[in-house]
Amino acid sequence: MPKILVVDDALADRALVAGLAAKWMDSTVLQAVDGRDAISKIEVHHPDVVLTDLHMPEMDGFQLVTAIKADFPSIPVVLMTAQGSEEIAAQALRGGAASYVPKRRLADDLFDTLDQVRSTSLGEKAQSQLMHYMTDTQTNFVLHNDLTLIRYTVDQCLTMLRCMPLGDETERLRVGIALEEALENAYYHGNLEVTTEAGQDLRRYADVAASRVTQSPYRDRRIHVSVHISRTQARFVIRDEGPGFDTAASLQSRDTVSPETVSGRGLTLMRSIMDELSYNTTGNEVTLIKHAVGEELDE
Repeated sequence: MPKILVVDDALADRALVAGLAAKWMDSTVLQAVDGRDAISKIEVHHPDVVLTDLHMPEMDGFQLVTAIKADFPSIPVVLMTAQGSEEIAAQALRGGAASYVPKRRLADDLFDTLDQVRSTSLGEKAQSQLMHYMTDTQTNFVLHNDLTLIRYTVDQCLTMLRCMPLGDETERLRVGIALEEALENAYYHGNLEVTTEAGQDLRRYADVAASRVTQSPYRDRRIHVSVHISRTQARFVIRDEGPGFDTAASLQSRDTVSPETVSGRGLTLMRSIMDELSYNTTGNEVTLIKHAVGEELDE
């Protein structure tokens, strides 16, 4: 059973989050009242995931993310954002958080977020040692609209990313999360155009997607993935066969897309984790680039 550490100075909020987290895979849930208490419990219990509030006395959520990344880099941190602003979420992700979930959407999004972090962190270890000796690889996939294939693609890319120095295991996990968001955007928003039917109602996403994977023209569309990974850089190009969208407004302003919307959260994750992100003119192809440690481009 997974072990989750919930960190929040507010007793009522902490109890609520702990109750929800306990229902995820029958997890064992530990609780801490602030960042310093969390560090003490991590040293003793070494949880699988840390789920922390942002605003706390002694050591806040940002400081806790920094401390965990420095001393316990294999433990992913998920930040709970009360305000839900894009800048707060992006700052946490740039600082090393694996993901985030708005507090007011915990009941809807917590399980999916924990599933994503867990599946990405498990990775594929069978070829781990060999991948450290790989110097360069390039591969292409043409995927049917299948979330299982998307998961397999992410796992394969995570395995190949072992050749590239990213600082720590959590950073590799974060790149996998950004890649998965881009692929799921191609699936939901691109090929299946789910938002045109479901809007931002997450509960309707699965139903609309399930119906459209068997309907023309949606079922005939494919997701094209180009991957090029070397010792210095990882480049992912993902193209769907949908109509695209107007990317200009989303990329010109950090406040254009709310991180609490379905599409806004994915864009926030991708922009904050990857070093470079760009779309083609149509808006149906995204390029994600991550530089190896020490290879960042000068601003």
